Amino acid sequence: MTTYDRESILIRAVTITGTRSTGHRSLDAYAALFADYLGAFAEGAHFYIGGAKGIDSLSLLWLAGNTHADLTVVVPGTVGEQPAEARQAITRVRGRVKEVVELGATELGSPAYHARNRWMVDRSSMTIGFPKGDEPASGTWQTLNYTAEQGKPRLIVPV
Repeated sequence: MTTYDRESILIRAVTITGTRSTGHRSLDAYAALFADYLGAFAEGAHFYIGGAKGIDSLSLLWLAGNTHADLTVVVPGTVGEQPAEARQAITRVRGRVKEVVELGATELGSPAYHARNRWMVDRSSMTIGFPKGDEPASGTWQTLNYTAEQGKPRLIVPV
């Protein structure tokens, strides 16, 4: 049994996934969604958050500022390769982040992002997803479906 296996049993470990396209709602609207759907799970939790723009960055900032939950940011390559918005969010809350995991992918295409998402789900007991639309090829839906394939619960909050 690994450290991550024990953590998944002893601590609520949650993967967050969601759309990168978030401009259709206000920051206040996202804060309200996070308060309702992340806040309910935050006490004593450990969140795994991808280091991308959109839901990843917004949820990281909200969790860091509004909870005491442990936070791990996971990127497919390196933090330096992430979009500026994501790098700025990580830097802004670095003191609140328990761990930054750089998976070292040599190419940052869909396969690397899907591998990152599976890595997070494999270490979590559930996934909370914030999809925009129902495009089955999106990374958010692939992550939610992978969670279901693993027999783990998922909470879907459409945005």
